[in-house]
Amino acid sequence: MNYIIGAFKPPCDIFVTFSDERTRKQVPIKKDNGKTAMVPAFQSLDTIAGEMEVGIEDCLHIEFEYSKSKYNLKDVIVGKIYFLLVRIKIKNMELEIRRRESTGSGSNTYVETETLAKFELMDGAPVRGESIPVRLFLTPYEMTPTYRNINNKFSVKYYLNLVLVDEEDRRYFKQQEITMYRLLETPQTS
Repeated sequence: MNYIIGAFKPPCDIFVTFSDERTRKQVPIKKDNGKTAMVPAFQSLDTIAGEMEVGIEDCLHIEFEYSKSKYNLKDVIVGKIYFLLVRIKIKNMELEIRRRESTGSGSNTYVETETLAKFELMDGAPVRGESIPVRLFLTPYEMTPTYRNINNKFSVKYYLNLVLVDEEDRRYFKQQEITMYRLLETPQTS
């Protein structure tokens, strides 16, 4: 509850509440009076379909939330990265799209992984409570739809790979599978 005196003639009470306050990520922030309060790390009303967390206990906690887990080949990956705890010096961060093809079966399985895209998200050290928006267009990359276990011999899978590099060149990463599909093209009429 806040009391604003002078801005309005009689003192008034102003309440700000979030409709989904219990489900929002919160980070501790030190206020001017020296007390610590929990505040929402973000305030958008976007729906969250995918979430990836990168963390080292008591040193680093980062969350990457993105809008969906299935994308057409001409889609856009939209999301945000939230720094909930940062106690190590991060040099840079990038988002990669990786394709993993596997052929054969059993002990004769051959797996090939290829990095299709590297997208630098950040260069420099972040602070706790900071958020970085992400918008990665998929059109420029040579991608095919996801294929899972075709005749138990062949599959193509795609992964989002969030990579962090600290000042000592140690790499921290987390992968999350995404599904790619081909959008049906509708005939255009003149």
